[in-house]
Amino acid sequence: MIETKRLRIYPAVREQMKASIAAEADTGLRKAYTEMLEGCLRHPDQWQWYAMWMIELRDGSHIGDLCFKGLGANGVVEIGYGILEEYQGQGYAAEAVGAAVNWALQQPDVTRVEAETESENRASQRVLEKCGFLASGTSGEEGPRFFRVLQ
Repeated sequence: MIETKRLRIYPAVREQMKASIAAEADTGLRKAYTEMLEGCLRHPDQWQWYAMWMIELRDGSHIGDLCFKGLGANGVVEIGYGILEEYQGQGYAAEAVGAAVNWALQQPDVTRVEAETESENRASQRVLEKCGFLASGTSGEEGPRFFRVLQ
């Protein structure tokens, strides 16, 4: 578990991931959550790199989630994140992403954390900038790519 001033962030267990899949109305997110669970089941010894990570306020209120998209052989992990609409604009995304990235870069075998955002999603790009990410100058399926290395 990662704890910050306002948040608790932790990898979901199988039952939490199944419940999130069942409750998700957005087909794209449901597919992503299903792929996360499948990754966890294929790589149980690397659960934290495939799981949905729950983002909660200290009082236990669920406000969003994040994930790493597997641990690459080259030591690169990609992070994805989302904060529920009613909690956006309060700094929670930057707090959660910053803490998760710091945690990831302290893990053995991790050399770099990457992220990708949609071109028009300036809020997400600002989160990455606040967390020390730099633009890579490349684009992926969703848009511009960013990276951060251990400083």
